[in-house]
Order: sequence, then structure tokens, then C-alpha cells
Amino acid sequence: MRSHARGVAAAIRHGAKAIVITSRAQNPTGVDITATRARELRDILSRHREVLVIEDDHWAELSQAPVNVVADAVDNWIFLRSVSKPYGPDLRLATAVGDPATIARLKGRMRIGSGWVSTVLQELVVELMADPATADTIARASRRYRSKQRRLCGALADHGITAFGDSGLNVWVHVNDETSTVTALRDRGYAVAPGARSRIESPPAIRITISGLPEDRISALAEAVAAVPGNTSPLA
Repeated sequence: MRSHARGVAAAIRHGAKAIVITSRAQNPTGVDITATRARELRDILSRHREVLVIEDDHWAELSQAPVNVVADAVDNWIFLRSVSKPYGPDLRLATAVGDPATIARLKGRMRIGSGWVSTVLQELVVELMADPATADTIARASRRYRSKQRRLCGALADHGITAFGDSGLNVWVHVNDETSTVTALRDRGYAVAPGARSRIESPPAIRITISGLPEDRISALAEAVAAVPGNTSPLA
């Protein structure tokens, strides 16, 4: 069993009652749930069917990899897709599927809150989903984001630096020291996020968001990360 699967199993043994999973473009690491990882998680959860699983596939239409669903391995589950990333956050709309009891609870909560979405916005989303020009725009954006991720990960690898990013807007970069790396990059005009707030046992890392990163600055950014003492291996 891989370490991430052991972590889930350990959390359940210690009393975890619910698990939140991001199917693709996980923030901050940018990784997807692979078919292998999905099988491992489903195997664990099938032995703990009382655990609630909430699965978020927010990247959906922007992804170039198939979704590997985990949620329905248990009795109480919900699978969510927001339109915020592919179509725009102002639409304030998401779709959800799940077991009858969980969906009933969701509907009950929405009745007493401000979760109602106007019919106009709902109809607009349907029109966007059926519009070939919109689909082409989303496909181009998907290719652009993925190209930037690959290029940045490759440029960092050339310096002996490990980086991840399957989809989404982020690349997760292993560094020797988060504070010194964030500070050094800031001084060279790059704003990145320290990984400490998003990790427990994993080694130091930073999150680089690639959405606004010009493609002609990718090599320079990789060089800036590599220039921080301790970030490259002696053999790089």
C-alpha cells in the first residue's frame, strides 16, 4: 500500500468520519487521482463504508486526463462539479450527484441558506455547455495551462529540482527551505506561496501558479529557483 493510501487508512483508524477528495488539479500540488490511486482508495473505503466521501472535480472540462471516481465506494457520498473554473466563478453554479440520503441533506441545507441560483444563470450555463465556440475556448485554455505546467516542470528538472503538476493552475516544487526560496524569488520579482500551510509530513515545497506566468519567463523562473542555495542536488 502506498504512503498516501496508508495515510487515509490511518486517519480513519483515528476517527476520521469524512474525507474530501479532489479528483483532478488538486490545489496546491496540481496532481490528479490516477486509476491506480483510485483503486487503492476505493479498496480502503469499501471496508469503511460508514465514512462520508465528498469528491470535488472542479477542473472537469479543463482536464486532459479522465476522471477516476472514488466517492461511490461508500454508502454516503457526493460528487461535485463546479462551473467556476471552466466557465467563470460569477455563475455561482455547481452540479452534484450522490446517494439519496446525502442529496436529501444537501437540499435541506440549501432551503435554509442562500444557496439558490437564479434560473437565468442556470439557463446561461446550459447554453454555454452546448456552444461549440465556448468548448473550443476551454480546450485552448486547457492546452495552454498544461503546456506551461510541463515546461516549468521540465525546466526545473533540468536543474535537478523535483516538481509536480498533472493539471490545474499550480506546480508543486520541492525546495530545501521554503522561507529562503520565497524571499529570494520575491526579490527577483516572482510571487510564490510557501507550502507549509498545505502539508503535514511531506518535505518543504513551494506552490507556483502558472496561469499568469508568461511562457518566455519559464526558463528564467526555473533558474531563479535553482539559484537559491540548497535547492539543487550536487549532481544536477
